[in-house]
Amino acid sequence: MRKSTLAAVSAAVWVALAGCTVGPDFVRPATQSPAAWRIDYPMAAEVANTPWWEQFGDPVLNQLIETALRDNLDVRVAAARIDQFLGALTTTDSQAYPQLGYGAGAARTRASREGQPPIPEPAGNYFSLYQASLNASWQVDLFGRVRRLSEAAQAQVYASQQGQRGVVLTLVTGVAASYIALRALDRQLEIARSTAANFGETARIFDLRFKRGLVSQTEVTQVRSQYQQALTAIPTFEQQIAALENQISILLGRDPAPIPRGKTIDELAAPLIPAGLPSDLLQRRPDILAAEQNLVAANASIGVARSLYYPSLSLTGALGSTSTSFGNFLTGPATTWSVVAGLTGPIFTFGAIEGQVRSAEAQKAQAELVYRQTVLGAFRDTNNALIGTQKSIEGVEYQRGRVRALREFARLSRLKFEAGLVGYLEVLVADNELFAAELAFVNLQANRYAQAINVYQAMGGGWVDVADARTPRPVGMAGGQRTP
Repeated sequence: MRKSTLAAVSAAVWVALAGCTVGPDFVRPATQSPAAWRIDYPMAAEVANTPWWEQFGDPVLNQLIETALRDNLDVRVAAARIDQFLGALTTTDSQAYPQLGYGAGAARTRASREGQPPIPEPAGNYFSLYQASLNASWQVDLFGRVRRLSEAAQAQVYASQQGQRGVVLTLVTGVAASYIALRALDRQLEIARSTAANFGETARIFDLRFKRGLVSQTEVTQVRSQYQQALTAIPTFEQQIAALENQISILLGRDPAPIPRGKTIDELAAPLIPAGLPSDLLQRRPDILAAEQNLVAANASIGVARSLYYPSLSLTGALGSTSTSFGNFLTGPATTWSVVAGLTGPIFTFGAIEGQVRSAEAQKAQAELVYRQTVLGAFRDTNNALIGTQKSIEGVEYQRGRVRALREFARLSRLKFEAGLVGYLEVLVADNELFAAELAFVNLQANRYAQAINVYQAMGGGWVDVADARTPRPVGMAGGQRTP
């Protein structure tokens, strides 16, 4: 009765010790979220969870994004990184369980007759040795060191998954923004070529008029200068278009090549602005979620370091057979076994463990500051994008009115010049201002779409998961391996 009571008490003590986990448990840092955005858009929240790029209404853009999600190299790198941390998590978790192994060997040995002790005649100095064994070892996780290691490794897997979501977010918005910029350059090149053609025709007419003495050399020079100015803009736009096509090609995971076109920038439809409270960013922004998981890992590392202060218990065992005769191998008399329990712990380390704990605590402090900074940056980005969207819409409308006014100004100036009421200088000024205003209007159109894209990038949302589902899966996840 006494022995059974002692065994029960011992078992209870070991269970209690095994349930101990040193180090602080993770608590998400408190952050102050603004009650609302500086500019509020009363749109449907579901918009944030849909493939917003399809709202542009351009099938070519949709196909480019699908290709990028499938073939982009950065996405593949991110998927491989998830597999890396999944493997590390599996390795870490394995430390919580007994490790089993085996061994076998056969040897043939010739012993020296002149050695110590010498082998007398007529005993043979040749002999064989056969061995086989099963072994087991278990590092008992008394104070939660392995559990904290597993917690940190799992957080790194979460962080890597958020890292992939961040890559997807950047990729989709990058392809969309680059395509919009490409269509804007196409339109500006079209304007430059059309303007150059008109100015070229005007220059030809002025040459004929000069030969007939109807206009002065000064006016001919002014027209030629205007024509050359328009021609100068064409190579610049062509170079920018080629560079942007090369950039999009890289995003698609391809060699630099021409990019197909769909709708013109005037035909595109701006996507709706998603709704959401500032606090929503804490649950859906990949960079915030990744920063939080990095903080979880750093917090768990404190427990790993503190566990070094406490003793560790290891259990090892072996069962085997050893014989010099193969006929007696694996028989009862040849059986060998051993069971060993070892308890080790520190006494004086002269600050070695203390230094590791301080280092882990400092890393956690850094991770917490990074998390807070990431949250603040997310609020800033979203406010900037929302304000930018509203102001860019206003800017487009103002510039549209300016282009209309300058077109009328240019038309009236030309009529006055043909009637002999003004010199060509007024026409020149009107045409040049119209040319610049038309190019600026295209820039503002592109910026208006870019600001809408920035809102989706800044707010994150379920659309990232929609896009992420179209990317290659990490090998570990595709193979059914456990994920956190």
